[in-house]
This record gives sequence, C-alpha cells and structure tokens, in this order.
Amino acid sequence: MGNRGMEELIPLVNKLQDAFSSIGQSCHLDLPQIAVVGGQSAGKSSVLENFVGRDFLPRGSGIVTRRPLILQLIFSKTEYAEFLHCKSKKFTDFDEVRQEIEAETDRVTGTNKGISPVPINLRVYSPHVLNLTLIDLPGITKVPVGDQPQDIEYQIKDMILQFISRDSSLILAVTPANMDLANSDALKMAKEVDPQGLRTIGVITKLDLMDEGTDARDVLENKLLPLRRGYIGVVNRSQKDIDGKKDIRAALAAERKFFLSHPAYRHMADRMGTPHLQKLLNQQLTNHIRETLPSLRSKLQSQLLSLEKEVEEYKNFRPDDPTRKTKALLQMVQQFAVDFEKRIEGSGDQVDTLELSGGARINRIFHERFPFELVKMEFDEKDLRREISYAIKNIHGVRTGLFTPDMAFEAIVKKQIIKLKEPSLKCVDLVVSELAMVIKKCAEKLGSYPRLREETERIVTTYIREREGKTKDQILLLIDIELSYINTNHEDFIGFANAQQRSTQANKKRAIPNQVIRRGWLTINNISIMKGGSKEYWFVLTAESLSWYKDEEEKEKKYMLPLDNLKIRDVEKGFMSNKHVFGIFNTEQRNVYKDLRQIELACDSQEDVDSWKASFLRAGVYPEKDQVENEEGSQENTFSMDPQLERQVETIRNLVDSYVGIINKSIRDLMPKTIMHLMINNTKDFIHSELLAYLYSSADQNSLMEESADQAQRRDDMLRMYHALKEALNIIGDISTSTISTPVPPPVDDTWLQSGASGHSPTPQRRPASTVLPPGRPPAVRGPMPGPPLIPMPAAGPSSFVAPPIPSRPGPQGAFVANNDPFSAPPLIPSRPARVPPGIPPGVPSRRPPAAPNRPTIIRPAEPSLLD
Repeated sequence: MGNRGMEELIPLVNKLQDAFSSIGQSCHLDLPQIAVVGGQSAGKSSVLENFVGRDFLPRGSGIVTRRPLILQLIFSKTEYAEFLHCKSKKFTDFDEVRQEIEAETDRVTGTNKGISPVPINLRVYSPHVLNLTLIDLPGITKVPVGDQPQDIEYQIKDMILQFISRDSSLILAVTPANMDLANSDALKMAKEVDPQGLRTIGVITKLDLMDEGTDARDVLENKLLPLRRGYIGVVNRSQKDIDGKKDIRAALAAERKFFLSHPAYRHMADRMGTPHLQKLLNQQLTNHIRETLPSLRSKLQSQLLSLEKEVEEYKNFRPDDPTRKTKALLQMVQQFAVDFEKRIEGSGDQVDTLELSGGARINRIFHERFPFELVKMEFDEKDLRREISYAIKNIHGVRTGLFTPDMAFEAIVKKQIIKLKEPSLKCVDLVVSELAMVIKKCAEKLGSYPRLREETERIVTTYIREREGKTKDQILLLIDIELSYINTNHEDFIGFANAQQRSTQANKKRAIPNQVIRRGWLTINNISIMKGGSKEYWFVLTAESLSWYKDEEEKEKKYMLPLDNLKIRDVEKGFMSNKHVFGIFNTEQRNVYKDLRQIELACDSQEDVDSWKASFLRAGVYPEKDQVENEEGSQENTFSMDPQLERQVETIRNLVDSYVGIINKSIRDLMPKTIMHLMINNTKDFIHSELLAYLYSSADQNSLMEESADQAQRRDDMLRMYHALKEALNIIGDISTSTISTPVPPPVDDTWLQSGASGHSPTPQRRPASTVLPPGRPPAVRGPMPGPPLIPMPAAGPSSFVAPPIPSRPGPQGAFVANNDPFSAPPLIPSRPARVPPGIPPGVPSRRPPAAPNRPTIIRPAEPSLLD
C-alpha cells in the first residue's frame, strides 16, 4: 500500500474494535468520508487513488467519471473488491474492478458521455485500510457534450452538494496548476458548504505541466488566495505512465524527486506531495478518533462501576472450596429468613408500587375478604322464621306453650354458629396460598443453586402445610367452644325483655356520619354510547353517601348518591371487557342515577371488587340477598301462625340476631390472631431456627451448593466483561497518550472567494519568467538539465550559503536512484537560514544565492500528460 499513515492508524482502530467486540458491543467511530471536488480532468480520481494506494479507477481525457463512485474501505484479513450491483462476485484483480466500473457507468449513462446521479457502490476489503468512505465525483463542466443535458452544470453541482454538505465529510478541492485558481468552481462550492474552511483542503495538481517559466509557489505558500488549511501540491501519473503500468510507489518517488529538484518548490518539499496529503488526512482521522474517545471512555466507566460490586464477590472465587460453600449456605438461609420477614411485616426496601404483596395481601384477607365471606353467609329470613316456628312447636310438643322456649333459641343459634366453619376454613386456605407465594418469591434469590432452592421451598412449604392442619383444628375448636356454651349473660346480648320491645325493622349500625370510608377510581360501565359511554370517575364513599368527581382533586362533583335502600349485586363482565363489575341498585325500584335503575361499577381486578364490596358493607350497603330482611311480613305467610306464635318467633329472631352478631364479632377478632400465631409466626421461627438443620439433614452440602450452569456462565461472562472493560479503558488511554490532536489552523482572509464569485479575477497565479533573473532566484527548471551541475557563486553577507547541486540527469549514480522509497529520509538539503515568511511585504530582497553567471539556462519542454 502507498499510505503509511493509514497503516499506522489501523492497529489503533483494530484494538478499539477488538476491545468492544469482546464485551459484545460495537465501536461507532463513524470516521469522516472524503470527497474530491474539482473541474473536469483536474486529476480527482488520481488523487483519490493515490490515497488508497491502488490502481482501480478509470482514467483518460474528457469526462471519465460520469457517475458518483462511493468507495467503502473495509478492514479485512483478505483483499478483494465487491460491487453492490453484483454482490455474488468477488474481484481480486483490480484491473477487472476498473473494467466493471466502466461497464456499469456505460450501462446507465450510455457510451456518449452521458451522466447520472445514481452512484456506483464499491467495497474494497483489505488488511491495509481503515473503515472509510471515499467519494469520487464527476468533474464540474460548463458546456454539454454528447448525450449530456443542457443543464449539465447545475445537475453536477447539485450532485456534488449532496455529498459534501455532510458535516463529517472532508473536502479535497482539486484545481490543476495550469488553470487560474480564481476560476476554481471547486473552491467556490467548498466555501458554500464550509464557510469556516474547517474541512476544506486545497489540492493543486499538474504542477509538472505548467508553462515554462511559471510556477505556483505563491499559491502553495498560501499567499495568493489563502485557505484556512492551505494548499498541497501533487504530481500525478501521466497517461503515458499509466499505460506503461508505472506503479504508485514509483510514481510517489518521481513526485518526491520533482519537488526536491524544482527550485520553486524544494524549500517546501516536505509539505508537498501525496504523502503529505495522506498525512494531513490521517491527522484529521486521528483528531476524529480522539474526539470520540471521551464519550467512549465515560460509557465504559459507567459500565465498569455497575459491575464492580458484583465482581468483588467473584474475584477470588473457587467453586469447589468447602469454606466458601458453607459461608454461602449460611448467607443464603439468613437472607431467605430476612426476606420472608420483610415481606410479611413490611419494609421500606424495594417497595412494590404496582400491586399488593405479602403481608398486605394477608391483611386484606383478614379485614376485607373474611368479613365479606361472613356477610355472604347471611341466612334467608323466610327459612329462618320457618325454622324458628318449627323449633317452638316441636319443643312444646302436644301442649300449647304459654311462654317462649329458650331451647328453640339455642337450637337456632347453634345451627347458625356451625355455618361459620366454612368461611373460617376458607380464610385459612387463602392465607396458605399467599404464604406459598411469598416463599416462592423469597426463594428466587436462591436461583444460583437450584438444588438449594428446591429443598428450601419443599421444606418450608411442608412445614406450612403442617401448621395449616393445626390452625384449622384450632379454629374448629374455637367454633366448638362457642357451641359448647351459649352465654346469654353477655354484656352485649339484648336479653328477652329488650328482644320483645325491639323494632321489627333491622337497625343498621352505620359508621360515624360523613366519615370517609374509601376513595378510588371506578368506571361507570353501563352508560350508553349516545351519552358518552363508559367513563372513569373518582369515587368517595362515606357513611351516608356515594359521590363521584371528575378527578382526585375532588373539585368538580358529578353526582352524590345517598346510601338509603341501596343493595349490591354481582354482574357478569362483558364479552369483550377485561374489567370486573358489580352493581348498585335501589330496593324500592327507583332510579339510582339519571334514568338508570342500576349503575354498574367496574374495577381492574376481582380483588378490587371484593375490597369495594367490603367497604360498602362497612357503610351498611349489603348484598342483594339481604333485601328479604325488609320484606319480613310479605312473604312469610306461607303457613298460618297464631298471634302468640308470631310474637314468640319474632322474639327468638331478635335474640338470634343479637347473639350471632356477638359470635361474628368474636370470630372476626380471633381468626387473624389464631392464624398469625399458629401459622405465620411459627413459620418465621422455623425459618430462623430450624431450616438450616433440615437442609443439612436432607442432602449433603456439596449437592446443595452445586451451581447451576446458568450461574456459572453468568459469573464467567461477568468476569470476562469486567476484564474486557478494563482492557478497553487501557487501550483508550494508550491511544490518548500515543496520538496527538492537530490544532485547527487560524482563520485566514477569504474575501477573495466572494470577489471571485462576482466575476472579478484577482491577481493571476502564473508568474511569467523574467529575462533578467531576480537576485537569489534560480531559473525555473523543467526536467533534468544537461551538462555539469549548476553551482551558485557564494553571495556576500554573513547569511550566504551554498545551494545543493542539482543532478544533471538521473543515472545509477544519481541521488534519487539510490533510494526509490518515497517514505525514506530525503536527501540532505541545507535549509535556507532566514526564509522569508509570508507576512514580509514585497520588495524585501530575498536571501537566496544568485544564479551562477556565464551558465546558459537550458529549459527542456516536458511531455504533456493527460490526467483525469
């Protein structure tokens, strides 16, 4: 390859890519694309080709590049080329690549110099390139030829602007030296998209084809028409050189020889030529890489910090160390016990804000679900009165009773107490299910050791099942104790006297008036679409009313519904609905809301429905079955009762209601206490004190603490990721210290671009050869001179020096034949001690030695060459 600077950058970029690949990420450097812009046959393709270091672009006279060529350089271990329009074919011979470009150009544009904005996409895979995008664009032309359209100039300019407007593109504005620089369309277009000149580099080609006696020294010294990044002169191969298969390395050596031997350019030969252009572009690539490094470093450092805590546990990890296994087992069991207690008792750590869990769900069972189950067990009033009547008659037997028998009261009460067993046992089952879920959640942290997790879940769940049996026995015992003795002297029991005077209408014990029982969002589900459809409101339930508002600020009240004569009923959810619904209606067949006899309220889950029902119970709104309570006289006359028996039934009915209320209150109080004591607290103590012993007795430590394959893989991946991140940070540090950012040159006076655009040409760049040589200025040389070398006479003054001899013609003994490597050290040419800087005004005499007198200057015309 002919680009050593790129070859030096490749290892740095490869290191970065490898470091990021090792952590499973991609390194997005997004290197800038390089576009060449210039007039027709200015040598754009040759400049691009020299940068890549390969012969693969078509060359010739006239318009050769007729379609944009997007060249993607991709680093690869093997070298080949691939076109987007024929992906299946790999080109290893770059002569075939050139032929394919020509054929593809002709296929779209024809053979008569037509153009097309459709790009040719070429990928070159090589171990000697960076991942770059180079763009070869058609030359700017004014007059259409062949099949070209009349607006060819504007079409080409629009095409070029599409590619050079991107902020990350570097623009090589190519201008041939034998053309007036003030007329350069390339510089004008570059200025349009890059007014600050930060990404524009001027390239002067065809320096070897200038008229005799002229040179481009003032342009190359950035004096005539200054650019912020200056100009670089290059000498490309002529058409004769290309036809003669002169390779790029030899062409670079010839270019170097030209600049070193030309009197006008040799003082700046180190800043001229393709190698210097490559160096300048590679500096821009290096700058871009260095600008990308800080964001990459911060990204890696944040990942490293997030891993350090976990990696600390694994740094000295030995899977088979028994000490480690014992310590890990103890820690796991302790953590399991702590997690179980936190989930039951509640904790501020890692609070679940999406749903209830653990102890909160058990609390809901105790204080909402269980009371609701008791209310759902409400006896049928008609059946109860019939049972009381039969009991009284059966106790009196053949006689007609004069007094109300207390044995009928006991028989009915005991029958009602027995009904408490079913909801009580169901409550225990619900708590067991929640505990099993808590155990499963806590055991998730033991996932690294599958056997330990399995055994822990099995042991604790088995213990909970044992405690479940004992808890149920205890609850049944509590109910049996209530059955064993009916305490009619209880302070809350109304007694016979009060029962006879009690009103037949059941008194509802309401909460304190205006006390807010519950707030929350509910959806009124049965509003017709014509009236707005289902809508969500903020509901507030108090002891006397149900109100709903537009939102939780409770400023805009929509409606207030009194709770009198309201009942609850279950409603089946709709076919397409995923919400759970319950209904509220008026027992007196009145409209509840507007023209609705019933409003259907929808919640997201059945748990929310049960919770709202329990809240309505607290407010005295009961399920639908309880409506019989208010119809006690209307439906009981299915059999005849005399007035005395009716009074006795009513008395016992009031006594039963009073005593069952006392029992319900007692059971509602004792149920949570019994379950907490016999099941939950016992399970906590078991986990703290006995779980470890059960684990040791169930299996040996090695099998319990055997890691899962996933955990071992996770640990290895984490350690590998940790070390890869550290290595990537070290590589970034190495690149930061081993590369140097090149500062942006200061701004220059570029007002000439505006004046050039208006059609006024500045001072022409060509300098005619004077018949009298100026002092200190050697004659312009075109090619090697015959005869002995020109030896200048020493000039007077302390700063005089002897210029190096210029070889008469190349030969085996010539200075440039001995070393054809363009990258080797240049011949020792003494520098001028006091070079005149650009800022010195004209008129100051130069310190160059005068030309040797009495030496005829022979100027040989150069052979013309055709470059694209």
